[in-house]
Amino acid sequence: MGIAALAGCGGSSNDEANATSPKLTMQVTSTQDFPGTFGDVGAYEKVSGTLFGELDPKNARNATIQDLALAPVNSRGMVEYATDFVLLKPKNMAKASGILRYDAPNRGNILTMPNPSASPSDAVYMERGYVMLYAAWQGDVPKTTAERLTAQVPVARNPDGSSITGAYRTELVPSAATSTMALPGGVFNGSMLPYAPASLDNSRPGYSLTRRINETDARVPVPAADWKFASCSDATPFPGTPDGTKVCLKQGFDPLYLYELVYEAKDPKVMGVGLAGLRDAVGFFRKAEKDSAGNANPLAGRIAHTIGQGTSQSGNAMKTFLHLGFNQALDGTRVFDGMFAHVAARQTNVNTRFAVPGGGGGLRTDHTAFGQTAPRGLDRNYADGISGRDGGVMRRCSATDTCPKFFLGLSGTEFWQLQGSPALTNTQGTQDLVQPENARIYYYASTQHGGAGGEASISYAPSRSVYPSGTVVHFNDTFRALFIALEDWVTTGKQPPASQVPKVADGSLVRPEQVKFPVMQGLKWKVGTQLTDIPAFNYLARYNDFELLDFGPQFRPEDEAGIASLFPPRQTGKHYPIMVPQVDAGTGLTRAGIRSVEAQAPLGTSIEFNYVTSDKVVDLANLAGSYIPFHKTQAARLAAGDTRPSLQELYGSQQGYVQAVRDASERLVAQRFLLRRDADAIVQKAQASAILE
Repeated sequence: MGIAALAGCGGSSNDEANATSPKLTMQVTSTQDFPGTFGDVGAYEKVSGTLFGELDPKNARNATIQDLALAPVNSRGMVEYATDFVLLKPKNMAKASGILRYDAPNRGNILTMPNPSASPSDAVYMERGYVMLYAAWQGDVPKTTAERLTAQVPVARNPDGSSITGAYRTELVPSAATSTMALPGGVFNGSMLPYAPASLDNSRPGYSLTRRINETDARVPVPAADWKFASCSDATPFPGTPDGTKVCLKQGFDPLYLYELVYEAKDPKVMGVGLAGLRDAVGFFRKAEKDSAGNANPLAGRIAHTIGQGTSQSGNAMKTFLHLGFNQALDGTRVFDGMFAHVAARQTNVNTRFAVPGGGGGLRTDHTAFGQTAPRGLDRNYADGISGRDGGVMRRCSATDTCPKFFLGLSGTEFWQLQGSPALTNTQGTQDLVQPENARIYYYASTQHGGAGGEASISYAPSRSVYPSGTVVHFNDTFRALFIALEDWVTTGKQPPASQVPKVADGSLVRPEQVKFPVMQGLKWKVGTQLTDIPAFNYLARYNDFELLDFGPQFRPEDEAGIASLFPPRQTGKHYPIMVPQVDAGTGLTRAGIRSVEAQAPLGTSIEFNYVTSDKVVDLANLAGSYIPFHKTQAARLAAGDTRPSLQELYGSQQGYVQAVRDASERLVAQRFLLRRDADAIVQKAQASAILE
């Protein structure tokens, strides 16, 4: 099937009458029963397929897309693309509630599909009659499995049809000794489709490979004779087999080092097309009766409200979608009525030349990655006193009256590793920002970036991290409750809970050097079958700095777009102050934010960061927190010199612990931060435990 074009908001299916309007063709490849039945809504089905679409490069609402004018066009003057999609929908669409929830895939993977058999609480969305949409937006995802959602976007070309070339930079971070590393590199994007070098001759100007241990160390050049664009193995040692998708190092890559590769790449993808395709895909499913070929929209006439959601990398993408103006459909209406950017402190490198969406990391890796330069404040009038730029994430949608009701969720990782605090304060870190009326920000107290929570989720490998890895405190239950609150706000206008964030004004948001932890020591954790000593907690105030960087005159930092030409970027010496949540002097848990049951009735201290185990590498464990349990008795903690309360002092007895869990659950239900079904399950779990027996 050839690529047909997508009408931005469904549009007319009569393309004979309007030959220049962009088209859409929907190809359904499978329809399967989804396990279970869900209240009055009944059975669901999973519909999979591909949307074949096109964009008008002359339409002003596509003007922000980098290199769209250099993309090839078809005979109708349109730029073609395609995007995979999955729908979860009631079999009987008369039972649908009218809510279309879009969840952005993370590197092509559907991480948020409800799984009621494993997590019964996930059934809440189907019981409420949601239609769930997953559609690809990222154009560098390889189709490695049938389940992975991919988008095909065009490659930009010079007007004469020749390849566009330009500077490209990436980090190669080996986790083990190896001779060969795959491009495009980076902590999270190593399995994505790479940009080929313009030449495999790495002795050319503009090609370099350096190594250093830590980000702030001097770069040590690797001679061109010692590395090649090639694949090496025992059978084909260095210089190996020439390969533009891999790099081979003569002496091998050492996991102690951070390698930085700069080269001249060719054939940049017009990656921003993915955001426009998402805009138009949601518009089609929301409004159209049929596609351009006459195929019926399976949701036709049944969608009244749309809510977009993205988690982590895909949450950053949703913020970028909003910031670049894509929440205005081609017909001028709003695409998403509500939006939830979950654990999403940054924006996404999706609209630059040679874009590689994603990025992240900590002190050592991706420290100067794209995703940091665009405005951090939400308000349209946000003033950046460091860069001198004005206008926040909602500047464009405010101008067109297309802003959604917006939730931003932050874990502790977003403060310590992902530079999230500038969303909350002025650029001096001295004053709390007043958020727009249509926005709420929720900080999940004492949490890491993800995970199931609970003591069963804690692991400990002393060779990798200093303290047991993970946080018992989590936000999974909180997210469900907040999503229902966002639904209520969108559909009925019922105001959601007020923002819950740490603040400069009350001392709950401070500089890292001001954080004061209690003494935590004398504990053990089971590693395999052996009890292992947990080192006494030693706070080192490590966090990811945030320096204003210069990527060259053709880069548009206010939009996280354009063409970067300076690699590595020029350091300006100007730094945004990073602020972090202050902790309680007694328990070591953070003071502000939404404190889940596990934080209000704690079994130990969940810390929002962890340190790598190394005497040379200065870094935080990637996206991970740490956990140090309480001593069971007062006598034990006094003997150890631990200043935190023991379980015995906190709860007195098993019955006291269960009552504390019950009381915390009830408070959270009343505050709309916990659903009743989740509260009941949490209390039942506490009753079945043996904390003080």
